Amino acid sequence: MAVQPIRLFGDPILRRRAIEVDDFDKEIRTLVQDLTDTMLAAPGAGLAAPQIGIGLRVFTWNVHGEVGHLVNPVLSLSDETQDGAEGCLSLPELTYECLRALSVVATGFDMYGEQQRIEGSELLARAIQHETDHLDGILFIDKLDTEARKAAMKEIRDSEWFGLERPSVKVSPHSTFGLGL
Repeated sequence: MAVQPIRLFGDPILRRRAIEVDDFDKEIRTLVQDLTDTMLAAPGAGLAAPQIGIGLRVFTWNVHGEVGHLVNPVLSLSDETQDGAEGCLSLPELTYECLRALSVVATGFDMYGEQQRIEGSELLARAIQHETDHLDGILFIDKLDTEARKAAMKEIRDSEWFGLERPSVKVSPHSTFGLGL
């Protein structure tokens, strides 16, 4: 269990669709703990496995003191929407207004393979949608209107962190951990 380096915008793994988890083994439990430790240390409202270089469909959240995780999420979104400030640990210090569904019902599994159903609105719904987007290779800046996206890209290009050397990648012996890297 350890805090892991967070991959930054420009790292190719952030643009790939993560693969489904089919083995709920010790490595998945370690991944969930690493995601949780890294998210809390950052601190952030959520963190998806691709953000620490693992191409699996797993994410964690920390909203209003509630810490949780979901594996292989499937979302059902409300028609009602919310517009609010959104940021991302892979895009440090970048915050823009982003349109999301107001509420969400997320189904999937916990780290032991037990079925889960999470219902949330407002910030929890935003975090769940944001992290599930990461699992599909989508970043919140992709959801911005043209003007805001252009401003965000300029801010990224002008940032001190953009273009920094990426952390080295070590491939796990677990058959699915090396995919997508």
